[in-house]
Amino acid sequence: MNNGIHLISGLPRSGSTLLSALLRQNPHFQAGMSSPVNALFNAMLRETSQRNEGAVFIDDDVRRRLLAAVFDAYYADIHKEKLVFDTSRGWTARLPALAELFPAAKVICCVRNLSWIMDSMESLVRRNAFELSGIFNFDPAGTVYSRLEGLGGPAGMVGFAYNALREAVYGEHADKLLLVRYESLTTNPLGTIAAIYNFIGEPLYAHDPEHIAPCYDMIEFDARLGTPGLHAVGSAVRPCARTTILPPDLFKKYERDAFWEDPAQLPRSVHVV
Repeated sequence: MNNGIHLISGLPRSGSTLLSALLRQNPHFQAGMSSPVNALFNAMLRETSQRNEGAVFIDDDVRRRLLAAVFDAYYADIHKEKLVFDTSRGWTARLPALAELFPAAKVICCVRNLSWIMDSMESLVRRNAFELSGIFNFDPAGTVYSRLEGLGGPAGMVGFAYNALREAVYGEHADKLLLVRYESLTTNPLGTIAAIYNFIGEPLYAHDPEHIAPCYDMIEFDARLGTPGLHAVGSAVRPCARTTILPPDLFKKYERDAFWEDPAQLPRSVHVV
């Protein structure tokens, strides 16, 4: 990468799209919704592994070059002066490889109480009552219980991201992580952005949380997924207090999983804002 790279990862429905929209206000930054780079990166890992008989001709040096080339090729058209923030929930599960490929890279992990993540997902489903969501394989059957069970399972959108986050937090590269609470981003956006700049060692830019530019690519992506509003961002940063729509037993099931709220559960090297 010409000017370096950082990653945005963490949990779904926790502010990563909003954070990207704010970061894009800096003309020297490139940030967006989840990109295909993580999927391409994993495909390259798979095709250079021993499952491919041609892997006998590929050593670790070649793998490093190929994996780094995924980033270089995808962002080749981005202005050379821009610092890239690539977004994917999967990056926390690839921290050892990323640390070797990009030693200076940091990972900004957006986090939120899992009960409110589940509530947010269910709210989307109910707002799109005449759409079938690709998140649930366009299946018209199911209830809030089966939907949340699928989301929270080891391979589910929320369960996988949560487990990958814990893997990174308690791993050997935890010092590369900054955990950004959804509540911090929505109630104190300028203070949160300042903490991110300090963490990545960049000079602070004057961001404007009162004027967020829309990204129409996100609207089209959500429509194709059958989940309009999945990546919607308001024109200004505003906290939103409301009552949960989840049954009480489901809300209680997930509300104690926010381990980042207890400093005693975190390694000293992990920063939380």
